Amino acid sequence: MAEGVSKKRKVENEKRENDKKPVKKFAGHWSQGLLDTMNDPEFIVESDDKMTIIKDKYPKAKYHFLVMPKETIPNLKSLKSDHLDLLKHFEEKGRALAKKTDAKVKFRFGYHSVPSMSHLHMHVISQDFNSPCLKTKKHWNSFTSEYFVDSEEIIKMLEKDGKVHFDVKDSQSLLNQDLRCHVCKKAQKNMPTLKDHIKMHDYSVD
Repeated sequence: MAEGVSKKRKVENEKRENDKKPVKKFAGHWSQGLLDTMNDPEFIVESDDKMTIIKDKYPKAKYHFLVMPKETIPNLKSLKSDHLDLLKHFEEKGRALAKKTDAKVKFRFGYHSVPSMSHLHMHVISQDFNSPCLKTKKHWNSFTSEYFVDSEEIIKMLEKDGKVHFDVKDSQSLLNQDLRCHVCKKAQKNMPTLKDHIKMHDYSVD
């Protein structure tokens, strides 16, 4: 009997100790992070009834912004012809922001064919790629190969076919291409040499 009471007290004591421990809060999957940043005043640059523009949390160039819809659109595959006006609005807002940010610097406006982050987003990125967050071959190729598709091309595709689709396997293979300068196309042996090399180029608007 005494042994039974002792075990019961032990269980109750352990339960009380566990109740004192803080409950662990698990954040959502990293691929959903854009939705959190989209609502963070620290990163919001501009917003209207259709879209929000934020600073990229891990910029891959001196200037790097993301234009995202207010409505739920997970990715390019979710686009329909009804979204054409929205995409044109994205590009108009992105170009205006680039001009306002630095009218003398070249920018590109586009999408990753198979993005890792959920929620549709158009990149507004300066072509200097001067950033400590640009670290890997995958980072580089995702913005300088055909993996990065200009906004105008996405709009044309949607106008023609009523949808946007890219082969996942083909797109992923682009990320493993050899490192090459995006301006002169000269091969580079690694990221440090590449980052030194691209400093020689002029990224001002023609």
